[in-house]
Formats: sequence, C-alpha cells, structure tokens
Amino acid sequence: MAVLGKGNAHGACSLLHAAALGYGANIALDLPVTVRLLDRPSKREVKDEDGVLEALLTAWVEANHPLPEGFEREELHWGVNSKIPKKQGLKSSAAVCIAALRALCRATDTHLEPHEMVSLATQAQTEAKVSLTGSIDDAWSCLSPGWKLIDVQAPITEGVLMDEPGLSAEDWTVLLVLRGPRTHRPTLEDFASQATAFQQALVALQDGNPLVALTWNGRGVVAALRDVEGRKMANDSFMNSARAAGISGSGPALVIVIPAQQTPTVERIKSWYSTRYPNAEIIETSFLSDEIEDELE
Repeated sequence: MAVLGKGNAHGACSLLHAAALGYGANIALDLPVTVRLLDRPSKREVKDEDGVLEALLTAWVEANHPLPEGFEREELHWGVNSKIPKKQGLKSSAAVCIAALRALCRATDTHLEPHEMVSLATQAQTEAKVSLTGSIDDAWSCLSPGWKLIDVQAPITEGVLMDEPGLSAEDWTVLLVLRGPRTHRPTLEDFASQATAFQQALVALQDGNPLVALTWNGRGVVAALRDVEGRKMANDSFMNSARAAGISGSGPALVIVIPAQQTPTVERIKSWYSTRYPNAEIIETSFLSDEIEDELE
C-alpha cells in the first residue's frame, strides 16, 4: 500500500458560534488529525458516516484540480488518524477536510491558497450536511494555530477580521468533558434568540479577550440548545476555580480552561466531573499557538 500524499490539521473550540450574528471564531487546540491518500483501502476502517471525504473529493474534481497521475477517482482511498472527538463541536469534520486537502495537494503538486482550502472544505461540509453555517470559521481555525474572527457572510477572501496568535500552552490547561452523542440539532432561529450573549462574546474578542468570549459564547449556546445540564456543568467549573468554561460548537462537549500552574485545581476539576458524571470522558489538552509545519512545504 502506497501513501500518495499526507496532510495534517487540528481541532479547535468555539469562541463565537457563527449562527447567531454572522461572525464566528474558534481557537486551535492540540488535537491532531492526519489524513493519508492511498492507492488501496486502509487496513484501519475509515468511518466517514456523513460522507465528508467523498464530498471533498467531489469538490476537488469540480474545481478542476488534478488527481494523482495514473489514478482514477475510484482508485483513491483514505486513511485517517484523528485525536479529535467526533460530533462533539470540536471541528472534527473541518479538520479532516483541511488535512485531506493537504494530502491531495501533496499527491498532485498542487498549491492552494488558504482561502481556496477553506472554500473547498466549506463546500464539502455543506454538501455532507454536517454544518448549520458552512463552517467557514471552523475551516479557518483548523488551518493554523491561534484564533481568528471570521465574517462568514463576506467573501471568503475578505472574511478574516482578526488573526491572533492565541494563548500559550505553557500558561493554560484545557479540559474537554465529552458527554456522549448530541441529542438536539439546533436551528438558526435557536441561536438568534440568544443574540445578547453572543454579542458579549463578540465584544470580548474585539477587546482581545478570548477566554471571556469562550464563556459568554457558552452561555449563549446552552440557552439556544436548552441544555440545562450543560449550564450546570459550566457553572460547576467556576465553583472549582476554572478561569473560563463553555459548550463548544453546537455541543455537547464542555471546554474548561485553567491556569496551567494550578495543578491541584486541574486535578480537582477532573475528579469532580469523573465522580459526578461517570459516563463522561475527560481529555486534557492545550491551546495550539506555536507555528506548525505546513505539510505543503
């Protein structure tokens, strides 16, 4: 089995859900994903229930980009190794699309500008029906570390309003509390009714305070989703000295941020959720703020 091309990307968590105001923001997390383009099926089964990778390949072909020399479309296969929990609001679909595009570029000596990658990833996610808004902001966040504020209603080439280096992994610990599969798929109207909280998140981002934005966004999301448990769990984290907490994406993952030097606090919060929510999975990670190697270089 030959690897024709390989690409990397990473997950992210929400600072501002795009469904409410037409502006979206996410901050990169150290949740890596690697996608390989192969000449035969991977020994490890690729679970792509929503057909995102197939939709991405369709978008690639429709854009008149080349396939690897000597291969027809039906002869191409994917291999995926991802540390991003799926269907939790942590941008797994967008990250897979970006990594797959990098693999295709590597396999065909094709150069795409970042906005072109975002466009193709958005097309694929829209076709696969895995996003309310097209996930333009999600795709941008999976391309590089730090955080960006995106106007999702503007042309993709003009939509990046802020591009910030992010928060240091040495300063902050990020805990992800995974609560199982999503039980409620919201509508755009659900988010619009909570515009006040999302407006507070937007103001915080404009002031350069992503952790404040994460918390305000989380308050808006739990209200939009009518997620009583999520609201309680976020409040519990503040009772245990977390600096920020909120639901990411359209849920259900809870993101908790704690100063990294406060090890006892980190352990206490992990114990708190493990004891009270024994079915939840807890992942400890960090923000991604350093430059990562571009797979196309």
